[in-house]
Amino acid sequence: MIELTKKEQETVLLVYKSFTSYYNANSLAKEIGLSQVGTMKLLKKLDREDILVSKKIGKSYIYKINIGEEIVRKLIAFILINESRKYLKWKEEFKSLNKSGRIILFYGSASRNYAQARDIDLMVILNKSDVKEVRDKILEIQKMLPKKMHSIEATKNDLIENLKNKNKAMIDIIKTAIVLYGYDDYMGVINGFTNF
Repeated sequence: MIELTKKEQETVLLVYKSFTSYYNANSLAKEIGLSQVGTMKLLKKLDREDILVSKKIGKSYIYKINIGEEIVRKLIAFILINESRKYLKWKEEFKSLNKSGRIILFYGSASRNYAQARDIDLMVILNKSDVKEVRDKILEIQKMLPKKMHSIEATKNDLIENLKNKNKAMIDIIKTAIVLYGYDDYMGVINGFTNF
């Protein structure tokens, strides 16, 4: 049975979402707020549990998600869902946009500190035929919100092409976004980019 601490879950999610990065203990320590020694212990544990895979480069090891393991895919799905539960207000706010095959990502300053944010950022991955419907619903939602809302609508193919082309803005959104809806579809896209 796999049991992960909060910090271990945070690490797994960070390594998963940051699929363009190669983390070693030193670089990851800065991101998760642990010492290099503490981070090394954490990484070795996740490697032993087959959650991460490592590759030696020079004198250090770099780590990636072991996406080939079914249990790891299920674990990541759980962590993504668990992360979204901290944003129930926003899940409810954008519920009308949810539909099978769509991915709803909440990102930007409002996802980190709503009180300090000037606007609300949302990305909706959808079928091309749904663009008008989604834009109309976003206009309705905007009427109820006290802050300006910025949304990006894109197809799954647009997302995949932007990630293949290493579009920095898109990668930053993926790295920091909260998946409100469409976990399986989100993972279907991201899993293709997680290997060494």
